[in-house]
Amino acid sequence: MHQTVLRKAHLDSLAVGLLIACSMFWGFQQVLVKATIVEIPPIFQASIRFACATLLLVLWCRWRRVPLFTRDSSFKPGLLAGTLFAFEFACLYVGLQFSAASRLTVFLYTAPFWVALLLPVWVKSEQLRKLQWLGLGLAFVAVLFALRDGLGQGSNPQQWLGDLLALAAGLAWGLTTVTIRTTRLSAISPEKLLFYQIGVSALFMPALSLLLNEHWHWQFNHFAIGSLVLQTVVGAFASYLAWMWMLGRYPATKLSVFAFLTPVFALLFGALWLQEPVTPTLLASLALVATGIVLVNRNPQA
Repeated sequence: MHQTVLRKAHLDSLAVGLLIACSMFWGFQQVLVKATIVEIPPIFQASIRFACATLLLVLWCRWRRVPLFTRDSSFKPGLLAGTLFAFEFACLYVGLQFSAASRLTVFLYTAPFWVALLLPVWVKSEQLRKLQWLGLGLAFVAVLFALRDGLGQGSNPQQWLGDLLALAAGLAWGLTTVTIRTTRLSAISPEKLLFYQIGVSALFMPALSLLLNEHWHWQFNHFAIGSLVLQTVVGAFASYLAWMWMLGRYPATKLSVFAFLTPVFALLFGALWLQEPVTPTLLASLALVATGIVLVNRNPQA
């Protein structure tokens, strides 16, 4: 028997807290993945991460008695969401070979714009007002502002390909959110929703890694093992499960704008870990992102 989920029109303190925590970890994870590439190639990292997270999710569902294989008309949209999810990460990791991470981040975080543009076509309640569009624009400008020092660097003739792949990744992320919100997927359990996405990725990533001729080896140092554990347990399992749970209960357009916090947090963690300076530009960008988030989530009746 299906239990109807009560959707909320605005984000409450629980959602905001979860979003900030997820954004902080996703920002940290970018630095973590980059630091681990020396030991484990990026797509191979993703292969291990998603395979282990899928196994962990299956065990979690058995313990919680959450059904994953019941017929509920979610298979086709679930397969679509999983394919888009895998395609996003494939584009992102392959794009790292052609363009700087800072440039890729700018194009990846066009995803909230795709959600804001496309989702209201099917879900009228997700329509943004003029003030909310201003907030969305401010948040994106803040990311550009924070990353501006790295945008003009490098003379890689294939940089355009990396940018295009990152833009495709942002579109795939946005389309994944739209697919979840506009299909049967919005009514299934967060666990099954996540299972579709990381399960498809666990099948797709190893094939892509082999296609790219990445070197596979299974003797990792302690840092690499710790990195994989964090990426799997906190990243691909806990944080994504929390995100799927929120997508089923809160407005997707308001959730998506919090994604702009991730690249700013990535720069902050990069400064702490890699001893890069915390500049006034970085602090101003964080404040501007926060302002944009407030505008997008502002209650017009308040």
